[in-house]
Parts: sequence; C-alpha cells; structure tokens
Amino acid sequence: MKNPTAVYVQTNDGAENEIIAYERAADGRLSSLGRYATGGRGTGTPHLPSQNSIVLTDDGRHLLVANAGSDDVSVFEVGAGGLQLSDRAASGGVKPASVAVHRDLVYVLNAGTPNISGFVLADGKLKPLADSTRKLSADDADPAQIAFGPDGSVLVVTERGTNGISTYAVDDRGYAEGPSTIASVGATPYGFDFTADGVLIVTEAFGGEIGKAAASSYARNGSGFIPVSRSIADTRSEVCWVAVTKDGRVVYVTNFGDGTISSYAIGADGSIELLDPLAASTRLGEPGVRDEALTRDGRFLYAIDADAERIFGWTVGAGGKLTAVGEFEGVPATVAGLAAS
Repeated sequence: MKNPTAVYVQTNDGAENEIIAYERAADGRLSSLGRYATGGRGTGTPHLPSQNSIVLTDDGRHLLVANAGSDDVSVFEVGAGGLQLSDRAASGGVKPASVAVHRDLVYVLNAGTPNISGFVLADGKLKPLADSTRKLSADDADPAQIAFGPDGSVLVVTERGTNGISTYAVDDRGYAEGPSTIASVGATPYGFDFTADGVLIVTEAFGGEIGKAAASSYARNGSGFIPVSRSIADTRSEVCWVAVTKDGRVVYVTNFGDGTISSYAIGADGSIELLDPLAASTRLGEPGVRDEALTRDGRFLYAIDADAERIFGWTVGAGGKLTAVGEFEGVPATVAGLAAS
C-alpha cells in the first residue's frame, strides 16, 4: 500500500516528545493521522530556534527527529498506517537542533556543543560515523540550521552568533572537512534552502529589528559560496525559515514578528528580488509563524504558527501565488519542525 501524503511536526515536549502526523487530502486539507512518541525529550519551551529539526529521507521511507532535550535523534519508518519508531541514537553532542540527510548519510547539528556529527542510516538504524564530529567556527556560533547541498558534496551551517556561514566539503566516504566560514552579507543568518542547481538562499533576521528582515543569495564557489544578491529586504520583521519552489523560481520566507510570509523571485543567475512582501499570512500583525515546508510535489506550502497552536496551508499557484486551504488545530505552543511528503 502506498504511504500517505502527510505533514509531520514535533511537540518538543520536555517530558515526552512526540510526532504529530496529519494526512493530506488531494485539496491540501489536513486530518489527524496520529501521535507517536519519539522516546526522547524536547526542550519544553516554545520557539525552538532551528530549521530541519525533523526531516524526511530522500526516498520518504524514514523520518528523523532531533530531541533537543535528551541529546538524541529518533528514526521512524513511514508506512501506510502511520509511523513506527525504529531507532534512537545519541546525537554526538548537546542540544541537537537540526538534521541534514543525503541518501544514507546523516549529519546532526548540535547547538549546545556546538558541533556537527555524522551517521549512516541503514535498515532504519543510525550508525555513528567514526571520528566524524567537527566543530563550528566558534564556541558562541549559536547555529540555526544544517543541510546538504543538492549533490551531497557540501554541508552548510548558518551561525547567528558569529554572523557567519560555515561550509564543510564532504568526501566520498561521507566525512566532512572544515569548517570554512564566510561572513554573512547581512546580520543574523538564519534559515536557508537551495535551488536544484545549488544556489543558496539565506534569511537574515538582523537581530529581530522591526522592519529589517531580509534575504541574500549565494553561488557555489568550489566547496564554499560567494554572494550574488546582498540583503534584499522584505519590509517585515524577524524572518526565519526558507522554502524554494520545485521549479527554482520562487522562494518563500516566514516572518515571525508579524505573522507573514514573503516571496522572492529567483533569477537565472541566482539573484533574488522581492516578489510579494505579503504573499500570505497566518495572523496578520501577530507573531508566531515559524517552520515551513513545501510538499514533494510542490503543490502545497505549510507553516506552523506556534503562538496560534495551528498549522496553516496554501496551494502554490502560477508565479508562486499562494491561496489559503485552511488552518488546522492539534499542536501545542511548543510545536517545532515541519516536514511534508
């Protein structure tokens, strides 16, 4: 039986972390699929400052969850009937915040240490990659996200504390070499995503200053990146997460400070320009919108509004236009992470 099209979030509960799963209908509406204990603990506090705290593997067969309160990562097998916990492994550091996956290679970003640590995923189990732990650029890095580039040959980490972007070259054995760190062109680099051809688009929160939210784009330069577009403001506040459409032409960013989603157009050269500062909103003018994800078919965008304790959804139309499909209850104020199949 075919696995369901679904949306997953984590409760980030400090006593017993859980995954809340929603089945997605053809029109994008969500209905409850179940709750599944990770075996670990979250932080128990709202607004976990990370992107990709839960991720699906490339083939959609496994869901990985960072348990920030118990310093481990849970692995679920994804099936037609829901999720089945298959493994739980120490994260290789303190306060795992974000997970990167490329085929069977997994790297975990530990925000409290701070470091990254590698694993191989096989038969639903995480096997640590010996001697793969690497430091970030500084002890006060305050990292937000880790992810592989599209071809798996580079890892990227955004560092809010240093206003830096660290990269690691990944060899054919899965080992990361680095970091090599460049200054972010704007302050407080946060979430990021890639186009299919490797353009890196990063949000910049500028320390949460009102009206200072922005995004920049970078092109690949060897194992690192060089700026293409520098700090293109979206006119909103406290920008966080990033999602690039499947055709690589539009990028959506969530603005925590005022409950909005802005969109940028992506040029053929990797440059970006503001498309719509108010492409969508959860509760216009109210803070809370955070994690977002596009479905794998590119038809729908979902985002968490943690303060509203809801998930919001939109259809993705021509030119990146967003049309609301609904808002869905059942998540706590501590909700974090969002993955969509």
